[in-house]
Amino acid sequence: MSSSRRHHLKSLILSIAATWIEEETAEIIAAKAAYLSEHCVKPDLSGDQAALMEICKKIHHLLDKIDEERYDSESKVTKSDKEIEDLKMKVVELAGVKKPALKKVRMSADSMLQALLGGKHKVTMDLRSNLKQVKKEVKEEPAEAAGDWRKNIEDKADRKKMFETA
Repeated sequence: MSSSRRHHLKSLILSIAATWIEEETAEIIAAKAAYLSEHCVKPDLSGDQAALMEICKKIHHLLDKIDEERYDSESKVTKSDKEIEDLKMKVVELAGVKKPALKKVRMSADSMLQALLGGKHKVTMDLRSNLKQVKKEVKEEPAEAAGDWRKNIEDKADRKKMFETA
């Protein structure tokens, strides 16, 4: 497609979009006018002072109702905004922070301490020397343990007979 053709199509699309925007704004203005004419009837200002005072009181009462509704809706919006923020924070917490994969480093304890403390300090640490020595104790089982089960068979047979007769 040539650049002149592309430029011509682009200008046509922009002109159509501009006319749509103008039509939409005209519709919005007409809708506002219709709403205002329906809900906001012009008050009859001809009359005595008492009637005008009554009209003012009604208007103030309606303004108070509207302010209450606005305050209620505003508080609902702020509450829902806080809930949305809390839920976003929970999602972030549940997703968690990705921990980078740790690289294996072969270092002895002495070289780690030397790297941490610097080259001046000569620290040797033999970790095995600090371990507690544990001696294993061999438990001797009595020789009668092998014969125990044979002696108890007769006792268990008596119990079995008790349950069978009951």
